[in-house]
Amino acid sequence: MKSTVSTDVAAMLEIPSDGTLSRVLYKDDSIRVVGFAFDRGQELTDHSAAVPAILQVIRGRLQVTLDDELVEATPGTWIQMPARLPHGLVALEPSVMLLTMIVG
Repeated sequence: MKSTVSTDVAAMLEIPSDGTLSRVLYKDDSIRVVGFAFDRGQELTDHSAAVPAILQVIRGRLQVTLDDELVEATPGTWIQMPARLPHGLVALEPSVMLLTMIVG
């Protein structure tokens, strides 16, 4: 089995001016890793997913809503979300995050 190595995730995800970028960084039968880059003020409106997921902040600062809980997430923050948990976020400053969806 071949490994996948990324030594600088933030460099792979350039923050767009006044926008949001999402890019699939890895995908197999068990997981899907998506990198997101947000300019200040960009958001993902409240939604839910059919699978559990893990959000990791790489750079910046995000305000994350987890059902009725509000979390300020900074580099190093790691959030596990069960399937069907309503969630959303707003970038408080230019930010980069990883979302790992557990699909298998």
